[in-house]
Amino acid sequence: MGDSDAVGAFTRRRRATFAAGRVASLQPMNGRSAAVCQSSATADTSTDIGSEKKREHSLERALFKSKNEKKKRRNDIGDRLSCHRTQESLLTSTSGYNNYRGILNWCVVMLVLSNARLFLENLLRYGVLVDPIQVVSLFLNDPYSWPAACLVIVSNVFIVVALYTERQLSKGSFSELVGFLVHCINMAIMLTFPAAVVLLVPSVTPVGGAFVLGIYTILFLKLYSYKDVNMWCRELSTAKAKKLARSLSCPSPQYFNRGDRKVCYPGNLTIRDMYYFVFAPTLCYELNFPRSPGIRMSFLLRRLFEMVRKHLMSASWMIPIIQSSMKPLEVPNHLLWLMFFYWFFHSSMNFTAELLRFGDRQFYQDWWNSETVTYFWQNWNIPVHKWCLRHFYKPLLRSGFSKIVSQSAVFFLSAFFHEYLVSVPLRMFRLWAFTGMMAQLPLAWFVGRFLRGNYGNAAVWMSIIIGQPFAVLMYVHDYYVLHYRQEAD
Repeated sequence: MGDSDAVGAFTRRRRATFAAGRVASLQPMNGRSAAVCQSSATADTSTDIGSEKKREHSLERALFKSKNEKKKRRNDIGDRLSCHRTQESLLTSTSGYNNYRGILNWCVVMLVLSNARLFLENLLRYGVLVDPIQVVSLFLNDPYSWPAACLVIVSNVFIVVALYTERQLSKGSFSELVGFLVHCINMAIMLTFPAAVVLLVPSVTPVGGAFVLGIYTILFLKLYSYKDVNMWCRELSTAKAKKLARSLSCPSPQYFNRGDRKVCYPGNLTIRDMYYFVFAPTLCYELNFPRSPGIRMSFLLRRLFEMVRKHLMSASWMIPIIQSSMKPLEVPNHLLWLMFFYWFFHSSMNFTAELLRFGDRQFYQDWWNSETVTYFWQNWNIPVHKWCLRHFYKPLLRSGFSKIVSQSAVFFLSAFFHEYLVSVPLRMFRLWAFTGMMAQLPLAWFVGRFLRGNYGNAAVWMSIIIGQPFAVLMYVHDYYVLHYRQEAD
């Protein structure tokens, strides 16, 4: 009882002392007024209130975090127990999946196996069909008369005439009008002279005639580009003669990487520069072509192996089909076209580009994904597309023609050369190739207007599989009727 009284008295004394201290703190100290002391006390109380609010806010955040952690733990448990989620099948177009390399490899394996079986069957039935004499006979009727080879050699005359004309124009010996007339006459003879020889000389075979006319057509497009680019250089030098006099004359040689010399006009008018352009896998001339660092022998041998392999496949596969068919309409024309595309645009042109260290290897783009006919013609033959765009389509637009008229003119030019390369070697004019090319205009409008996506791509493939081979087969049929009808009867 006494101890409790003593504790109570001690407690009362502490409370009294604390109250006295608080009252004393409100008294003036060191000359300060009561108002200042009171304001400091108010600040202390507001600080206490702010700290209490902060503590309450931190407690609320801690509670919120604990609730979220509990939900996450519950979700994690649910995820561990579940085995399904919202997703699309891989072959659905909305899945975003695009890695079909395994399916592509399967197609390649099946193609190799099927062709190997057919190759073995033809080998056992017909023997070795790759006969060099037979290949030469496609180009020559008479072993002592080589008109196709002679025409290829004569093509050098037109190259030299174009180079000589440009040199005279650069010196001022020829006026622009005279140079233009010389170029026009030179290129007109370049198209008519070989065609006349093919039509009038009986010893020229259809294959030899098509080969020669193809070379002359390529040379015609190259020399046209050569003429245009040098004319643009002269116009530029005339407009900025004082400013560009040193750079155009190139008194000090400039070099690219690995010592490649930079050529400026008129330093490009040389035999070496001309023949590099003639053999380069392009139709558009430039003063300085992009060059690769060096020649890769492994790449070169791979392309050579592909070229030989494609020839062996065509000889071992197509010749038996042609020989066993009464009418050559059963020839798989479309597959021949695909094999020719790979052999020419990939293997042969890359082989030539590697030999010449030609840097621009974009000879084709993804035409197989074409959703419009226009996209197909713009991407399956890049060298021809670049030439048409640079030297024919854009000049027509600058001359004031509309896009529709310019596009129609490009298709008309292409139709002319298609007919030129088919009708003249066969010595019969049916206009199937010309009509087929001009029919691409309404087809391009229809596909671009009414078909999209996969439907457009399917329409393009149908035109490739049916349209182009159909025109070729019409020529084959007419040629067969004219030359082999009596033998068949």
